[in-house]
Amino acid sequence: MSVLVVGISHNSAPVSLLEAASVDADGLQKLLTDVAGCEHVSEAAVISTCNRLEIYTEVDRFHGSVEELSRRIIEGAGQTLETMLPHLYVHYDDGAVSHLFKVAAGLDSMAVGEGQILGQARAALQLGQEMGTVGPALNSLFQQALRVGKRSRAETDIDRAAPSLVTASLGRSARAVGDVRGKRVAVVGAGAMAGLATATVSRMEAADVVVVNRTTANAERLAKEYAARAASLDALAAEVAAADIVITCAGASGLLVPADMVGDRSGHPVALIDLALPHDIDPDAASLPGVTLIDLAALADELHASPAGKEVLAVRDIVTQEVAAFLSARRQSAVTPTVVALRSMATGVVDAEMERLDNKLPDLDEATRAEVLRTVRRVADKLLHEPTVRVKELANETGAVSYAAALAELFALDQNAVSAVTRADVPSSGGIDKLDHRNLGDLS
Repeated sequence: MSVLVVGISHNSAPVSLLEAASVDADGLQKLLTDVAGCEHVSEAAVISTCNRLEIYTEVDRFHGSVEELSRRIIEGAGQTLETMLPHLYVHYDDGAVSHLFKVAAGLDSMAVGEGQILGQARAALQLGQEMGTVGPALNSLFQQALRVGKRSRAETDIDRAAPSLVTASLGRSARAVGDVRGKRVAVVGAGAMAGLATATVSRMEAADVVVVNRTTANAERLAKEYAARAASLDALAAEVAAADIVITCAGASGLLVPADMVGDRSGHPVALIDLALPHDIDPDAASLPGVTLIDLAALADELHASPAGKEVLAVRDIVTQEVAAFLSARRQSAVTPTVVALRSMATGVVDAEMERLDNKLPDLDEATRAEVLRTVRRVADKLLHEPTVRVKELANETGAVSYAAALAELFALDQNAVSAVTRADVPSSGGIDKLDHRNLGDLS
């Protein structure tokens, strides 16, 4: 059994597809029920936010499961295969563990380090538990992801990374158009990063702040919170023309602000701040008169040298450590059923030999019998100690060899006995093969 993730997020798809793929509470329960009913799926959980929809499963087959989960997302969004498929991503087994830990730590969020995703991951686990779709494998994975998220925020200031990004970009823009105070600012987007940008420029006493978004209701909600204006995407060209500073955080597929929308600004200089991936603003706009373009690449060196950048690197180190530790423990737990079955077999052999001894020497006194039993048990323990220790150590080594299977074969263990131990609350481990596919072209 292995963990498989199929999802769509702000990193892979435009806002329009994210909105189409989003599900409400009833839709989420239906999706979870449908996924859990898939042929090769034994466990399921779904993380659903405004910026992502990810299906986490424990499966016994990769390809058939990828197709099934992808279809659930595509059909739920009411989109065609051709439209949706290029924007889906897949993580398998070790890659799935790494992805969830990054998500919980805030490294995959639009606003890096934001803490809301931790609650959303916890909600996904709780719903799966309530509906009975989460078993030992996903429970262990999500519980550890939550601990990773908490550790990242306890040991670093990762939650300050996104605000630092906005502050750094405005510091750059001040060199071109001056301080924010008294300026007209247009913020494009209505997600977490847009909220930070709107809050920051409002606090810095911008004269006029407008939130522009594809969904006007979301723009109005954010604008109301900071006494700003709201506008639809249809008004973007006019708002860009009037603005001194434009901050884009939508991460749409395709450019929201082409160069011809900006035009010659020699008479009214403008700072364009593109905080989105993929880009919202045409890079060619940087060559226009009176235009200063600041994007994530331009901020990279500055941020890496800043406290915020160092926090991101620190969290990445934490995630790397935690993924390695989790996979090590999981691989060792994979051999536990075999080790337990081996020791059970040895116990059976000892019991059988003691019964044989009792039949041969029925007059053996209790003290002598007890000493013989202790001696035989010590011999069995010593004989099994090195193989069981080594098989756990070898389980962490890469390669195609299954040392647990080899141990079972060498000692002729009953496979039914091993399976019985596996079912008796031994954590499901999944496989150790690593696949992280982005090409789902075989889905048809």
